[in-house]
Amino acid sequence: MIIIIPEEFVEKIKGWIEDKNGFDIEIINITEMSTIANYFVIASGSSERQVKAIADNIEYETKNLEIFPKGIEGQREGRWILLDYYDVIVHIFHADERGFYNLEKLWKDSPVTR
Repeated sequence: MIIIIPEEFVEKIKGWIEDKNGFDIEIINITEMSTIANYFVIASGSSERQVKAIADNIEYETKNLEIFPKGIEGQREGRWILLDYYDVIVHIFHADERGFYNLEKLWKDSPVTR
């Protein structure tokens, strides 16, 4: 198993999302706001198929690094897929769903990078 620091891991995840044409990628540092993780990575896809492809690509790439998620939710529906990698939680939204849940607003006091 490869040890990777969260700051490097989120940048890798961002690249894997971009590889599948994900958009509106935001990295939110929640270290000071929560104990559940250090970072949220939030991104959008334009269709259920694209959302699933983005999530599948992240899973594929992390498995190649021998990094395995604690949990995955929402794969069947493909509207909001959550991949929990302990220190980094990835949210892949269908563009229509992202505005409804608006996680960025919930964590608005946390530093955001794009």
